[in-house]
Amino acid sequence: MDTQHQAFNQAPEPLWRETVQLPTFPKLSENIKPDVTVVGGGIAGITTAHLLSTGGKKVALIDAGRLLNGTTGHTTAKITAQHGLIYDELINHFGEEFTKSYFEGNSKALSFMEGTIESGQIDCDYQVQDAYLYSTTDMYKKKIEKEFEAYQKLGIDSELVEALPIDLPVKNAVVMKKQAQFHPLKYFKVLIDGIINNGGQIFEGTLATTINENDRTQVVTEDGYHLDSEYVVIATHFPFYDGMGVYFARMKADRSYTIAAKTRKTFPGGMYLSAEDPTRSLRSTFGADGEELVLIGGDNHKTGQGTDTMNHYRALEDFGNDVFGIDEIKHHWSAQDLITIDKIPYIGPLTEKHPSILVATGFRKWGMTLGTLAGQILSDHILGNHNLYRDLFKPSRFKADPGIKHLAKENANVAAQLIKGKLDMPTKRAEDLKKGEGAVILVNGKRCGGYRDENGKLSIVDTTCTHLGCECAWNHGDRTWDCPCHGSRFATDGSVIEGPAKKPLSTVDAKE
Repeated sequence: MDTQHQAFNQAPEPLWRETVQLPTFPKLSENIKPDVTVVGGGIAGITTAHLLSTGGKKVALIDAGRLLNGTTGHTTAKITAQHGLIYDELINHFGEEFTKSYFEGNSKALSFMEGTIESGQIDCDYQVQDAYLYSTTDMYKKKIEKEFEAYQKLGIDSELVEALPIDLPVKNAVVMKKQAQFHPLKYFKVLIDGIINNGGQIFEGTLATTINENDRTQVVTEDGYHLDSEYVVIATHFPFYDGMGVYFARMKADRSYTIAAKTRKTFPGGMYLSAEDPTRSLRSTFGADGEELVLIGGDNHKTGQGTDTMNHYRALEDFGNDVFGIDEIKHHWSAQDLITIDKIPYIGPLTEKHPSILVATGFRKWGMTLGTLAGQILSDHILGNHNLYRDLFKPSRFKADPGIKHLAKENANVAAQLIKGKLDMPTKRAEDLKKGEGAVILVNGKRCGGYRDENGKLSIVDTTCTHLGCECAWNHGDRTWDCPCHGSRFATDGSVIEGPAKKPLSTVDAKE
């Protein structure tokens, strides 16, 4: 166990980049006028840009960092319409017709990806797999039975079983047939190449800060350059431009964790997800040397809230040891996902007053199908094509049930976290920090965040989030400062990793 825990001393890094060399792109250094500007280089942004460039549009794709370095690059890469316990709930809230459209949209996204892989002969470890959603308690056994009934109503190819192919005691499980898994970066590398081959432009290290709306829609970057376009697509995970859409109050940010482990027991195939918390997700893949690895994921919690984040990696390791026996942990990483108040993504015009600004966000951990579907919906909107699923995901929708209840709950949580942060005064000081340690500390009577790196260099920041003033918490597992209110994340030097915050945490000078 101690040897395995040594893997967690290294910085988190997903295994996907180990086996793929992605191209690099320059920073934007001039004003340009594409037909469409796509902001965000993840699954939704790349798919949208690819489809638009294929459709004859002059596209510019920009990303604040590297392409595929956000949630898409930290996925477990299950391509499935099985999104947890969702279909019985959707039928109860929205009806069978709505729910069937949700399933069909995701299934068509899977088919689109499969067709793209086949026609382009993309070598991306694509495998058709059955997806299992299982229960371990009597209460969730009944919920699985209700979910299976929903599958039957919707005509989903499925089965209710009492055991799994893996050595894990369960009450029952619902199986969604013929889903899939793949290597995401191998797939998206080909789509990126297609954007360039179709005349598209890509810029990395280019942070978008705002949008001006005149005759054309203008994206303004951190360096003052602008991209004037007919349309702008915001695919930045959290929308960098809100446009009075109040997205920060309509979504919550969750973190989840993954380890890639070499195991003693052979993985039998299939993809698995627990219905209960703490969540457990399982699938297999291949490492750089061709050996099979098991991806063990889950243990999700609201960003900036909960226990020491390192405990989540250890919990996954303990689970993996119990089920498979772990010889070695090769990689570990975490991801952040946004969840809307009704669990349905926002895909379409930012608001009714901003028809030329489109958004795709809130994929609730299921971005492989939903992000692909977003690319289809948004590109169809811009190209003037009809899309059957456009109205299903429009951001301007609002359903009283469950919308109001969830909105009130989330805003009450935000208020509680804001008060808690202001009252939580630390006792630890800068000189108490060991190498590799970060913590909330007291500096000149003020609450600050300190981190001492492995070389002994100390970085101190003001922990007050620059979005709406909540106090950030230290994320030990990822070595970041995370806001518990709306999910903004900052590096140890205060720079923004993830919004809705746009400005960095201010640095603090303290003599030791």
